[in-house]
Amino acid sequence: MLPDGAREPSQCSAMQETTTRWTLDPGHSAVGFSVRHLMITNVRGEFERFRGEVHYDPSRPEATRIETTIEVASLNTREPKRDADLRSPLFFDAESHPVMTFVSSRARPAGDGGLEVTGALTIRGITQDVTLAIRDISGVQTDMRGNPRIGATATAKIKRSDFGMTWNKALDAGGVVVGDTVTLTLEASLIQAT
Repeated sequence: MLPDGAREPSQCSAMQETTTRWTLDPGHSAVGFSVRHLMITNVRGEFERFRGEVHYDPSRPEATRIETTIEVASLNTREPKRDADLRSPLFFDAESHPVMTFVSSRARPAGDGGLEVTGALTIRGITQDVTLAIRDISGVQTDMRGNPRIGATATAKIKRSDFGMTWNKALDAGGVVVGDTVTLTLEASLIQAT
């Protein structure tokens, strides 16, 4: 019996044959996050090291598959002390859990040519189902080296507490230091794999 969301090997093989394989270009892509701070503003950051692969064909969007790995220690919010706190066991615990991953399990077309892709997001060794809203999927373009490329923007909202990141502190005026809802954003430039 297969685990929830798993596909029979024959289905995976057929899917790979009917979709194009694309690899994430880190030099022209970005993985970002934002979270409410002190109830007054959103603090933004990026992960600077990541890799990923997408199987996608516009004629079969439901066959889309995504796998992404992000190096947690590469996070950067432009404030070294905050970055150290985020890497610590209070938050990501980067030493014990050096990567976070997303592996899709299903996809469905959404409005305006977009996709909703659901999969397993693993952070701090905890896995939760998350749905990416994928929009602005470009047509194929050829770069200056002759490589076919496509691009897209993916977003999702998660609760950090669902992944074991529960540290917080109450504010005198009400509210908390760090919001629970985190917005994830991926700006993806993908190169067709050979």
